[in-house]
Amino acid sequence: MRVSVIQVNPGADKVANIAAAERLIAAAVAEDRPDLVSLPEMWASLGGDRDTRLQNAEALPEPGAEARDGTAYAALQALARRHRLIVHGGSLAERAGEKLYNTTVMFDRAGREIARYRKIHLFDITAPDGTGYRESATYGAGTALVTTTQEGIGFALTICYDVRFPELFAALRAAGAEAIFVPSAFTLLTGKDHWEVLLRARAIETQCWIIAAATSGRHEERGQPRFTYGHAMIIDPWGQVVAMVPDGPGFATARIDPARTARLRREMPVFEHRRLPL
Repeated sequence: MRVSVIQVNPGADKVANIAAAERLIAAAVAEDRPDLVSLPEMWASLGGDRDTRLQNAEALPEPGAEARDGTAYAALQALARRHRLIVHGGSLAERAGEKLYNTTVMFDRAGREIARYRKIHLFDITAPDGTGYRESATYGAGTALVTTTQEGIGFALTICYDVRFPELFAALRAAGAEAIFVPSAFTLLTGKDHWEVLLRARAIETQCWIIAAATSGRHEERGQPRFTYGHAMIIDPWGQVVAMVPDGPGFATARIDPARTARLRREMPVFEHRRLPL
């Protein structure tokens, strides 16, 4: 299976963000002919104030239902159908009653929703420069692990900050994952030191492919500039980076080979050697 990771520089203009993602996916399809494309965390709306985030959030339809025109969800469905792709929709701000969730949705080649995951670990930290991030002030936390098998490959869904919790990735591997999505809007300060290291570690530990689309560049949050690191990448189960987008919008493509995954796991059966329960 050929997989492309998409890298964008979104802001709070949802219409412009959707159009930019559509152009990049069309370019990836024309140049690399992927079977699957993956978008970053909050690719349709990043930053702005609380009111903007609430306005740009979407009440997601029940799986199998059609989305309202103009929504990012509907755009993802249309992209899957237009290009006959499996589309992993990074993450969107999901409005569910009085709560918001940071939520991934995934579609098959016919535009049918096949998986939905709400981010479990929320980004409540203070960066090295003193900047505070409080994702829990806006979003609720998910509770369920999500995996899906598509065209013979077991996929698992995570979002950004989840990458710092290896027990989650081990549980996903135990649930059948062969490839794990990590769509992200990783901060520049943490990304330059931790992004690739964490992703490669999760790949090596789980013997899974890591598919990590990312946002890159500057956006504004409550009137203050924020920067995300970019470097969207795909990593093989041995921990090697096999495709990467450095800076700015773009895409990168690699071939996921289930036979390679099976061979590595057979030759180094680390999960059979585990002595502590997950």
